[in-house]
Amino acid sequence: MEFLTLDFWTALFSIVILDLVLAGDNAVVIAMAAHRLPDELKKKAILVGTGGAVVIRIVMTLLAVYLLSIPYLQALGGLLLLPIAIKLLAPKKEGHVEEADNFSGAVKTIIVADAAMGIDNVLAVAGAARGSFLLVVIGLIISVPIVVGSSQLIGKLLDNWPVMIYLGSAILGWTGGSMLVHDASVGQLIGESGGEMVQYIIPAILAVGVCVIGYGKKKFHQAK
Repeated sequence: MEFLTLDFWTALFSIVILDLVLAGDNAVVIAMAAHRLPDELKKKAILVGTGGAVVIRIVMTLLAVYLLSIPYLQALGGLLLLPIAIKLLAPKKEGHVEEADNFSGAVKTIIVADAAMGIDNVLAVAGAARGSFLLVVIGLIISVPIVVGSSQLIGKLLDNWPVMIYLGSAILGWTGGSMLVHDASVGQLIGESGGEMVQYIIPAILAVGVCVIGYGKKKFHQAK
């Protein structure tokens, strides 16, 4: 059975780490969108808005899993994950989220903003799941309490354990490389020219590479 294999649990571990690292911004969006509402409406807006966002994310992730089975699109998706991995380690620019002063406005802001900001999460989870719909569903179930949970808690977790950010970045780099070498068309060309070991070498190089580049960008901005 699928859930008894080492690959399944390795992929699930990757998805959990990716959800933890990538959910921070989404949690901030949810908290800020409902910030102005009275306490009795705030929790309701967060639950309803997050519920709608989760439904959209399920559709987006299942669609992504299907699209990643198309030749060249999986390779493109893998390449798109690399700048996301580097961005995790680079200094973040302050963004602005519209604070709604009514229930429907807050719900709308949460759904739209989370869907827009959740693209990296969707792509990462779909890539790490390697076509397994079971892993996609479990990954989404795990991400729900993470996103609904306090953004401050996530922030403190990442501050106290900064290695998690590097681990998440490395997993994104590895996932991007794995998507590249397992693409139906590109992977065949790479395999023919580089042999069987290339399916491990390229992901490993990209995993290390994104961490080194991200660390370098972080130090460069700190030195300015």
